Amino acid sequence: MRTHFLRALGCAAALATVAVSASSAQQPPTVRVRGTIEAVDGQTLTIKTREGGDVKATLKDKATIAAVVKASYADIKQGAFIGVTGMPQPDGSQQCREIHIFPEAMRGTGEGHRPWDLQPNSTMTNATVEQVTAVGDHQITLKYKDGEKKIVVGPDCPIVTYKPGEKAELKPGAKIFVAAATKDADGTLTFPRINVGRGAAPPM
Repeated sequence: MRTHFLRALGCAAALATVAVSASSAQQPPTVRVRGTIEAVDGQTLTIKTREGGDVKATLKDKATIAAVVKASYADIKQGAFIGVTGMPQPDGSQQCREIHIFPEAMRGTGEGHRPWDLQPNSTMTNATVEQVTAVGDHQITLKYKDGEKKIVVGPDCPIVTYKPGEKAELKPGAKIFVAAATKDADGTLTFPRINVGRGAAPPM
């Protein structure tokens, strides 16, 4: 089951990355959804979004369900592939807002540095850990194809990783994050992958 999950996770993440970054008119627009499940009716979820509205989302038959679980700074190893949401600092570093440690099957997904919408002016850096230090505030050096970023990790920065999820975890009260949902003509969203909190809310 774990092998199947990791393969599906990698494929779903790759598809999500393509969908998010595609500019071709042939690609339907995608949206991110952050919120809490309010109701479940078969394959349809009613989600209260972070912005306060309600949306309907349909779980595809082969959608990947990834459980978001709490991790720690000690779990971040040199050579790991991670994603960091940060806020730019005057010295060029990024102040950590969240870190997610990718399974090996997701290595390379969305690699690089780009704007993100967790909060105004936030960024996302998906890259390989070059160096990990613990002097004062923890600091991580990330390297990607076109450059590198230094990440300052304070004590309040959420750190999570992924485990295989179960459909039963998609229940009222569960915190979720969808990176690339497609809006149908009737306004319903569909998605190939959903992240659900398992003891830790998805911070992305």
